[in-house]
Amino acid sequence: MENRNLIKERKAVAGVIEALLLVALVSIIISTIQLVYIPDIMEQRESDHMQDVENQFAHLKSVIDIQCMIGKDVPITSPITLGSREIPYFVTAKAFGELSIVDDAGGISTDIGDNITLTSIKYQAYNSYFVDQTYILEGGAVILKQHDGESMVIKPDIDISTPSSGKIDISCNLTYIVGISGKNTTNGYKNRFIRTNYSCSDNAYTVTNIVDNIRIYTEYVDSWYDFFNESSLGENAYVNKTSNYVQIQEKGSTNIGISITKITIYAQISPGWII
Repeated sequence: MENRNLIKERKAVAGVIEALLLVALVSIIISTIQLVYIPDIMEQRESDHMQDVENQFAHLKSVIDIQCMIGKDVPITSPITLGSREIPYFVTAKAFGELSIVDDAGGISTDIGDNITLTSIKYQAYNSYFVDQTYILEGGAVILKQHDGESMVIKPDIDISTPSSGKIDISCNLTYIVGISGKNTTNGYKNRFIRTNYSCSDNAYTVTNIVDNIRIYTEYVDSWYDFFNESSLGENAYVNKTSNYVQIQEKGSTNIGISITKITIYAQISPGWII
């Protein structure tokens, strides 16, 4: 009887040890996935989301360009995905974003006293795994900014003609975004929509003059400087930058002719619309 009881007790202990080893093995596998693979998966997920936002800003720019070209009050909504969700059953974090309409992002001025305000639509990402990025629609350009620099991913619709008679002609339709109080900012991780509609193209804001220099005041000096310096303008005029503006200045006997038409676009951010 004593031998039989001893054998049963040994079998019971072996069963407990097997269960503990199995739990330990499962814990090791889950820990390996959590510590090694999940961060890479979440980083790729946030990277894909940033690419989606870039495509959405490109779509938003094209919508506004069409509205400016048609010149009719036809409201159109454009989606912006603010963030991304966590992975269920694992320890992960959401990615959040903030979308806003900036009424005073800078301005354009000339030496003869012309001043036009720059506005922008700005998306700021607050990622948990991927680098934080900011997308800005300003002056018809889409700009990407992150901690190590900035770049213009979509160039503005600015026509620059090289001098044929000692004159450079610069012309563009400048989109002026007007936000509606209470509908000009949002944050979170869900999808939001920007509703834009054409308002007017006032001739009072059309500037056509011969100037000695032009200054573009902006938070994104490097992007605008690279754009103008790499264009034909950089070969025929001086393009310089400071900490808060880019300056275009005549070179030698070359004159600069500038024509800017201000087109007003109203914009509001969901949820809900004010009509």
